[in-house]
Amino acid sequence: MKKVFVIGCGPSGMMAAIMSSLKGNEVVIFEKNDRPGKKLMITGKGRCNITNSASIKEIIENTPTNGKFLYSALNSFSNADLIDFFNKNGLMTKVERGGRVFPVSDKAIDVLDVLLRLIKENHIEIRFNSKVTDILIDGKCVKGIIVNGKKEFCDSLILASGGKSYPSTGSTGDGYDMAKKLGHKIVEPHPALVPLITIEDVSEMMGLTLKNINAKLCINGKLVREEFGEMLFTHFGLSGPVILTLSSFFKTVEDGDVVIKIDLKPALNHEKLDERLQRDFKKYSKKELKNSLNDLLPRSLIPYVIRVSSLNPDKRVSELSKAERGALVNVIKDLVFRIKSKRSINEAIITSGGVSTKEINPKTMESRLIKGLFFAGEIIDVDALTGGFNLQISFSTGYLAGINS
Repeated sequence: MKKVFVIGCGPSGMMAAIMSSLKGNEVVIFEKNDRPGKKLMITGKGRCNITNSASIKEIIENTPTNGKFLYSALNSFSNADLIDFFNKNGLMTKVERGGRVFPVSDKAIDVLDVLLRLIKENHIEIRFNSKVTDILIDGKCVKGIIVNGKKEFCDSLILASGGKSYPSTGSTGDGYDMAKKLGHKIVEPHPALVPLITIEDVSEMMGLTLKNINAKLCINGKLVREEFGEMLFTHFGLSGPVILTLSSFFKTVEDGDVVIKIDLKPALNHEKLDERLQRDFKKYSKKELKNSLNDLLPRSLIPYVIRVSSLNPDKRVSELSKAERGALVNVIKDLVFRIKSKRSINEAIITSGGVSTKEINPKTMESRLIKGLFFAGEIIDVDALTGGFNLQISFSTGYLAGINS
């Protein structure tokens, strides 16, 4: 029997502990918080989007950072395996829009309860309020840890301490520091799935949600990614599902000139939109431009669109020239926002960056530098889009680390 330590009682750590225990190991989880699964409890807005029903190929395609690293992990413990794992342990699941998989109960606590019950049944010890500060090695092999200032010894160690997003849940980057001390390269952590701050002042639209828009991310004039769906204006810039997704396709604005282009009416081409404007202007022929777009655009967006179009809001629509109407069409089809920066990592759903995948064996999750050291979850430089993909990565990498520890 080997003694295996797991640092972190999140989804990857709990899965790793359970799987290691099922291999006959004596397992202890060290958690610096006073309770388990703090971040798990807030995923999916408290409903816990545990995975996605997509194919493994699609999951990898939805993982912008180092997706191919996950082939072995996802084939060893797939989304179908994860759903079966929870179903067999009494948690029924359902599939919603976009392939998102949730517990039927819509309660994250039910997911946590399954994991904690299995931890208890397998006699896995959890030590709360236990802050691990260092990993002890002998030569190039794991020997133990320093926790709360004291040495504890083990045969294998699974580092599942999370990233840096949502630091209030305990994800404060401790694992990065420990891995770095052992010689591991840490890819600079950046916020992913995070709102964006615009150079333009959009505070007048704060709280406005736009549905069925098309958004493009362009860097240095080159199209990087395109998304269709919903977005939200905030006091500082842009947020909402399509914006969070686009945020994962660049690290920082140091990558170049970062621009988001919004097509407010993707169902209409320029010609059809011009025809629609002419009909509206005929209907409101005696009104000023500022009072003639209510059928087409949300009220709080109209002043901004007119201003960006360089048009006079007080001009009667019957007096607008074809060129002026064309300028309005162009803005509605291509509303440009220059990105100043991302919001802080404290507001990010996930961390991009972490322990370099080049230094981790993808078939076992073991360090290529230190024997007996394994990694699982968000500490690894892998991040995916929204839709349950990130939790699947946590469970799959946790599974591999556990069975090989």
